[in-house]
Amino acid sequence: MDHRAFLTTLTAEQRQSLTQKSDVKGLLHLVLHWGAIAFFGWLIFLRVPGWPVLMLPQGILLVFLFTLLHETSHSTPFQTEWLNKWIGRVSGFVIFLPSLWFRYFHFAHHRFTQVPGKDPELESPKPETVRQYLVHMSGIPVWLSHFRTLIRNASAQSNDSFVPQGKRTLIRDEARLLVVVYGVIALTSIALKSSAMLYVWLVPIILGQPFLRLYLLAEHGRCAFVSNMLENSRTTFTNRAVRALAWNMPYHAEHHSFPTVPFHQLPFLHTLISPHLVETENGYARFNVKYAAGLSGPRKKEQDLHPKS
Repeated sequence: MDHRAFLTTLTAEQRQSLTQKSDVKGLLHLVLHWGAIAFFGWLIFLRVPGWPVLMLPQGILLVFLFTLLHETSHSTPFQTEWLNKWIGRVSGFVIFLPSLWFRYFHFAHHRFTQVPGKDPELESPKPETVRQYLVHMSGIPVWLSHFRTLIRNASAQSNDSFVPQGKRTLIRDEARLLVVVYGVIALTSIALKSSAMLYVWLVPIILGQPFLRLYLLAEHGRCAFVSNMLENSRTTFTNRAVRALAWNMPYHAEHHSFPTVPFHQLPFLHTLISPHLVETENGYARFNVKYAAGLSGPRKKEQDLHPKS
């Protein structure tokens, strides 16, 4: 069964329940995530004993705002649309990723998931050697990509095919506003001779990025180049803390099969779709160990990895 066939098995009542958004559930989750960032940030700002160690959990919390940005691009975390829009903008700002540009990027990813030449995520190939894997996990390529995107958009040099022609001015203005705000923050920090932003924000996100890379690689890494979302996306079974940190996106095949389902309803969707999942893994450490073990040799053909009857 593919994801389209599965969706036809859902009743009208199930569809209505699955797609029900909630400001209350979204805001409660947001308070937990942003509250944890504020808590660790305050401790670092106060330079409590052992504060440098706190930059790692702070960084992980900050970079995983990517999963919140991702959710807001679908307008699903909150029922109120302006909440989705502005919380997405704030999340994108923190990780140097323009939210409106990412929305169009991500729409193309969903429309052409794992389709070579059409899925923009495939423009950055998955690592196939040990060296590529280590570079990927360092986070350096993604930071370079973010800054290139920001500069290209701000200078109106971007020609991304997934951005509608009529939205290019908005994309340019968004990037220019971000560049100005980043500049103001930098100049203010220099004028005040303050290192707060460095240790509360910038160093932590550099430290945290490898953990996001480990997480994101599992979503589609080594999955088939087919149109069935139950095969081209992976659900990773993990603990409650990781699911909360990632806004339930470890249920990734579920998300791709029915993208309008908000994060808090994905566990329910999982109970319905789980018998049909093709790509699953028990934990991110286990996935990456398996992935790394396959780096020494050439990648098998997809038909060998996923034989069809």
